[in-house]
Amino acid sequence: MRAVVFAYSNVGDRCLRVLHAGGVQVPLVVTHRDHPGEVLWFQRVADTAAELDLPTLYGDDPNDPQLANAVAAAAPDLIFSFYYRAMIPASLLALAKAGAFNMHGSLLPRFRGRAPVNWAVLHGATETGATLHEMVAKPDAGAIVDQSAVPILPDDTARQVFDKVTVAAEQVLWRTLPAILAGHAPRRPNDLAQGSYFGARRPEDGRIDWTQGAQQVYNLVRAVAPPFPGAFSDVAGRRLVVARARRRTSAASTQAPGLHVDGGRIIGVCGDGGVIDVHELRHDAVVIDAATLNAWLEHGRNPP
Repeated sequence: MRAVVFAYSNVGDRCLRVLHAGGVQVPLVVTHRDHPGEVLWFQRVADTAAELDLPTLYGDDPNDPQLANAVAAAAPDLIFSFYYRAMIPASLLALAKAGAFNMHGSLLPRFRGRAPVNWAVLHGATETGATLHEMVAKPDAGAIVDQSAVPILPDDTARQVFDKVTVAAEQVLWRTLPAILAGHAPRRPNDLAQGSYFGARRPEDGRIDWTQGAQQVYNLVRAVAPPFPGAFSDVAGRRLVVARARRRTSAASTQAPGLHVDGGRIIGVCGDGGVIDVHELRHDAVVIDAATLNAWLEHGRNPP
């Protein structure tokens, strides 16, 4: 069996290795170019393909006629998408005689769409996972082949959950690959009415609203903690990123919502009186201590 693989990030790396270990011929790997300024905390699929001696093409525009010609020339029995960042046109999917499958980072039909791990953490989900499903014209809407759940612990960051999802994705593909290659992959309905869809996250979505409850604020901090852009708050004209924090489970505060220095420690007070202990606060990638923050807070209260 021949498979064209569209892949990116750690899930792309591990799933491409599963196909290679399973004896699948991969005449073409399609991946993305690195975005300028992006923090490359994940595995580059281009490097994985080079290691495995697989032909690679950068396909940031899935509607590029040159890409379509390359996929057609590869004569795929199968097409796989492993965390590829764009929708693959139906005209390309139709080239796969034995089917086209996508690995999605949630338990479909929940958290369809972009950034599923981040959205799951933000919404306080206690589990998520990886789902292998058929690709159709509508995103994350095809029949489910298999899926595997992972827990989201109360203090897990999105990066920690993503690492679990990567392992789940590898396990799901390894478990189902023999059936896919034999042409009898299991399929069960993907009932979209029972799920949810979320779009791409924007930079402004990381702004902390300290009037919200402590759990909501803490979920945001966990959902976008580095290596993602981070939850932020502006003080005296400076954008401060809460890089590491922990929700305090005891003792409420009567201080106004926002960042404060209390007993030499940085805290965030929320609208319900709950407290977030800020263990690492950054400004332009520089860690800010309590004394510096206190001076900025005083400046904000008493502008010159």
